[in-house]
Amino acid sequence: MAAPLARPAKTPPPRPAPPAAATAGPGRPGAPGGPGTRSGQRRAVALFTVPFFALFLAVTVLPLLYAGWMSLFREESSGLGFGGTERAFAGFGNFTEALGDEAFLRSFGNIALYCVLYIPAMVGGALILALLVDSTLARARRFFQIAYFLPHAVPGLIASLIWLYLYTPGLSPVTDALDAFGASWNFFGEDEAILSVVNISAWQWTGYNMIIFYAGLQAVPREVLEAATVDGAGALRTALQVKIPMIRPTVVLTLLFTCVGAIQLFDAPKLVQLRANTMGEDWSPTMFIYTAAFKGHDYGLAAASSLLLALVAGLLSFVVTKLGNRWKAS
Repeated sequence: MAAPLARPAKTPPPRPAPPAAATAGPGRPGAPGGPGTRSGQRRAVALFTVPFFALFLAVTVLPLLYAGWMSLFREESSGLGFGGTERAFAGFGNFTEALGDEAFLRSFGNIALYCVLYIPAMVGGALILALLVDSTLARARRFFQIAYFLPHAVPGLIASLIWLYLYTPGLSPVTDALDAFGASWNFFGEDEAILSVVNISAWQWTGYNMIIFYAGLQAVPREVLEAATVDGAGALRTALQVKIPMIRPTVVLTLLFTCVGAIQLFDAPKLVQLRANTMGEDWSPTMFIYTAAFKGHDYGLAAASSLLLALVAGLLSFVVTKLGNRWKAS
């Protein structure tokens, strides 16, 4: 009997080749997390960060270093003022002179009083306007946003000139209207001049910060507001106990920028001082620095005063940030 024929062995079907991403190991170029991907990420990060650091170095770090170098020297004249001037090393003498100058210290007191009057008025007014525009009863919101923001679109110097005209008796329709009602107000008086400066700054910055607060209010979840309404909270209670607490980070950031900007105040008091002689040319720290540099030609004192002003601004930012973080955490 013949042997049965042997069946040919079955060959398994060829398996499909795995995709390139699966075959590439972590160390191979092109794999997720591989050298090629990491180098591409580094190049992308450098592309976006190098311009910032270059500008930061050019407009912040180098001027600070140059101011620090200038603050160590002072100009001294010889020959009873007829022999010219020469630069002499002063060490920390310019800093000591600035800290011992009553006008420089008084300028910080003026700015402190300005902040006490300006910050509550401006921040409070901006917050109230933002809440009103965000309320359910508000109409024409886009119009009011643009209308409130327009004063900020005017450059600070131009805004100061406009208000200087409105403050001047005989030229201003405001003073004419006050005279028509039998009232009088000296915008350039000894006690009123600071209120004139506060009004200029508040007019320019209230609308800008209102837009920031309004953007923060738009991020408040609508379901939270609906839950407050269901619980019986009225519009005022919802604004005070729901909306404002939920935009605390925005309020803190605005307070930080406002404090740093207030301590650098220059254009408004500089122009008001042209009519309000009681303010003096060194009413604010920046005015003191300007006078020392460009009228007294004492660049060492001006540089030292600038560094002291930067130090105060840094400390103020630290304090405001700490207090703001505590308020946000409460």
